[in-house]
Amino acid sequence: MCGRFTQTSTLAELQKLFAFEEQPNLAPRANVAPTQDIGIIRLENDGKTHWRSARWGLIPAWAKDLSIGAKTINARAETLAEKPAFREAFARRRCLIPADGFYEWKSDSGGKQPYRITLSDGRPFAFAGLWEVWRDPAEDRRIESCSIVTTEAAPAIREIHHRMPVILEGAAAAVWLEPEAETAKLQALLAPYAGELRASPVSQAVNRVANDSLDLLKPLPADAPRADGRGQFSLL
Repeated sequence: MCGRFTQTSTLAELQKLFAFEEQPNLAPRANVAPTQDIGIIRLENDGKTHWRSARWGLIPAWAKDLSIGAKTINARAETLAEKPAFREAFARRRCLIPADGFYEWKSDSGGKQPYRITLSDGRPFAFAGLWEVWRDPAEDRRIESCSIVTTEAAPAIREIHHRMPVILEGAAAAVWLEPEAETAKLQALLAPYAGELRASPVSQAVNRVANDSLDLLKPLPADAPRADGRGQFSLL
């Protein structure tokens, strides 16, 4: 799964990568968490990519309230076309979710040790995402929400966690946004990342949603006690 991620790239870096014209007021985010608003990239009717904001945790149009979003932060690649919560969005409302890292927790006898996982060179990339529109009947307001698509973990990080978000780059990212892309072509993209990944243990301070300091990105020193069976570790 993917329950936390990072987006610390600059606006200029993201505009170069995703070719949108909007000027969002971006601040580095070291601990993006479910139900928060995040940036997504969509291909819209004008044929251009646009930066939009969406709540992380997809709320299907048929939902009675937004609480379902806490259970739909991830969409399994294997069942996108079947699950009622995701099949309509998979067919019609696909997006890219900019990021430059994500967190996974490795379980061991000593507890759970968080790791930040990035591309080997640290460059920004995109998660495959889905988005949806839900209208709040109580307040008559429109809420756009999204989910990150996940797949089996790449071999390099499988010992940390058995799932990972789908990472798309270049032509694959463009295909994911194509409105008329065939289902088989889309599903072929939803594979474990084939490039090089880097996984670094980080402070358990990332466990608290309120913590969003860039210090969270710092790898633990090699001799630091950790929560994965290599010493005692206290929650910060």
